[in-house]
Amino acid sequence: MDNNYNRRSFIKVTALSGGGMLLGFNWFVNRTQRQMNAAGTPADSDWTEFNGYISISSDNVIRIMAPNPEFGQNVKTSLPMIVAEELDADWGTVEVEQASFDTSLYVRQFAGGSQSVRTTWKPLRNAGASARYLLRQAAANAWNVPFEEVSTNSGKLIHEKSGKSASYGEFATAAASLTVPKDVPLKSPADFRIIRQSQKNVDGHKIVTGKPMFGMDYTEPGMLIAMIEHPPAFGLKLKSWDGSRARRMPGIKDVFTISLFPEGYERESFDTRTFNELVVVVGNTTWEVMNARKKLQVEWEPVKEKKETVNAFGNKREETIPAGLESSERHLEIMQEMAGKPARQLRKDGDPEKAFAEAARILERTYTAPFLAHNTMEPMNCFARVTDTEALFVAPLQAPEFAERSLSKRLGIPVDKIDIRMTRMGGGFGRRAYGHYLIEAALISQKIKSAVKLVYSREDDMTYGIYRPAYTATYRAALDANNNLTAFHVKGGGFPEHPVAANRFPAGAVDNYLAEGWEMPSNITIGAFRAPRSNFIACAEQSFLDELAELMGKDPIDLRLELLQRAKDRPIGTSNDYDADRYAGVLKLVREKSGWGNSTANGLHRGVAAYFCHNSYAAHVIDMRMRDGQPYVEQVFSAVDCGIVVNPDAASNMVEGAVVDGIGNALYGELRIRDGAPQQRNFNTYKMIRMHEVPKKVEAHFVRNDIDPTGLGEPPFPPVFGAVANALYKTTGKRFYKQPFSAGFETEQGGK
Repeated sequence: MDNNYNRRSFIKVTALSGGGMLLGFNWFVNRTQRQMNAAGTPADSDWTEFNGYISISSDNVIRIMAPNPEFGQNVKTSLPMIVAEELDADWGTVEVEQASFDTSLYVRQFAGGSQSVRTTWKPLRNAGASARYLLRQAAANAWNVPFEEVSTNSGKLIHEKSGKSASYGEFATAAASLTVPKDVPLKSPADFRIIRQSQKNVDGHKIVTGKPMFGMDYTEPGMLIAMIEHPPAFGLKLKSWDGSRARRMPGIKDVFTISLFPEGYERESFDTRTFNELVVVVGNTTWEVMNARKKLQVEWEPVKEKKETVNAFGNKREETIPAGLESSERHLEIMQEMAGKPARQLRKDGDPEKAFAEAARILERTYTAPFLAHNTMEPMNCFARVTDTEALFVAPLQAPEFAERSLSKRLGIPVDKIDIRMTRMGGGFGRRAYGHYLIEAALISQKIKSAVKLVYSREDDMTYGIYRPAYTATYRAALDANNNLTAFHVKGGGFPEHPVAANRFPAGAVDNYLAEGWEMPSNITIGAFRAPRSNFIACAEQSFLDELAELMGKDPIDLRLELLQRAKDRPIGTSNDYDADRYAGVLKLVREKSGWGNSTANGLHRGVAAYFCHNSYAAHVIDMRMRDGQPYVEQVFSAVDCGIVVNPDAASNMVEGAVVDGIGNALYGELRIRDGAPQQRNFNTYKMIRMHEVPKKVEAHFVRNDIDPTGLGEPPFPPVFGAVANALYKTTGKRFYKQPFSAGFETEQGGK
């Protein structure tokens, strides 16, 4: 993002017909400066890409639109708070509304990558500050006083010398007629009144009272229900089908097939090719359709290997989709084979080969992790009404702009004739960035010429991708005769991508360093899963560092801090992607808050881990004990540096959620594949953490600084896995190298 923008480029003020002011602004700043007309104000054509606005009515109602998709990360509250802060509004009187998806007004209406607050921080502050400036100028003009003498306080304009005051609404119409200022100073963080203060979720009351907010809630009179039948295994495709029995079932309107993408279709990054040919059952109700689907007679056959072109944001690549029915057991065998073979070099510092050859001791460990299902509480669903010339969609999705492009391309309908209305999502974690279910619903509606709602069952969702890849990583460390670390080597691989982030810690802290990666094609569809790649590699790295510290006779936190000090004082290389001071800061904070080094309560055992990803830093200390023959996490101390915390209440919730999610996935998360077929189809076989296994206490602490926000949704998640592994070692006396950890513990305990 180019921060060298002209603030006039994203502000436009118009008067409301009934009195008041409408302030439009760009949620994201364009890379190029917009053209100005002779009067020095933006030309009308510059405002076709607005993606947010402030509305102030004459009766002092302040409405702020929230354009980003919401799935629990609380951006619908946090982003408007940023605007309200600089506007100096009374937060208690602000109304927040979810904006519609509109590429002519909004840019990057996307939820993912922990980017929402980070990338909107400055544009939103400038929007609020500019509106406040205009209101002050309008008041100064009306009161015939100097602009500098007009102040604001919680939605009021004040001139202390004359004792005059007015609400924003009283001057909103007058403000709308003024010229947008060229440059407006922003508040000092020391003056924040709304930011850094806990504000409750603006949708909280609607959620707890069961208001219809989610995609599953949406309904229209006369709409039909559709469900799909997909192959039972990856590596199979449709051979033949008979829907005659299903058609005769009560309430059924039609049974037919659809092809998601035509042959030779050039996929984009978020187009999935999991199963291309699908059998569809359409009827009046979900229950009738589910029962009719059981009557389908379908035959499947193996797919042949093929290659597809993927256009990843302008960078085209060829992707191999192999034939065959894959299995988790065979994946593990291949991982073991690949561990002993040369891999692609990702980074090399010094002479690691020589250092290992001359080492007095070498520590080597290999870590593995299985596929994981997202398992959002709300399965995939989409309402669609498609005609020959236009289309309407109502769906919970993370990446509407990507879906819109794919829909336009697949349906042959111009983008401006496609209307996507976003609903609140019952979970995402990356799963809803892939819009195949919108394309399926579109093709079904187009076929039956009627409004339709496509509904996935839990079994549909769990066996129809998109999954976290299966990964492995081998770590090696070389020590000299004086027990000094002389070399570090990581080699990681996976199906179908590797997890290695070559420039992350401890890169830059060791003279001789080598990072390698390998990838193996797979026909099992993978995709973004909360903190992609990091959610595995952080566990492997942090587990290895703990074992290395033990071998060196050092405290685990002390070893990390020593390496970070080296990276700060005498860094190796110039591509290190972390700030050593900020990284060390979370370790020091969690050490302080947890009382690390002090004796713990009877039966408690501690593990620590820290990691940097998605521009932020997080560390956890986990306290674990044996209870009823099983290990339980009793309490967790967390430290996070994500820059300025906009909403502490929401931030703490995010950390707590990441901790619980991480513990559950580390201990239990596993999707096993046998002959291409997922072996877990619902929550009775895919174990997720239960309420009695959740920590009794999670303390979230944040490093206090004035750094612009750097992201929070994903960074706290990855180090949880490593902290669990290290706590398990202290609790059971056994190192855990294979996820889910509960499988190893149960084996050790005799199959309990």
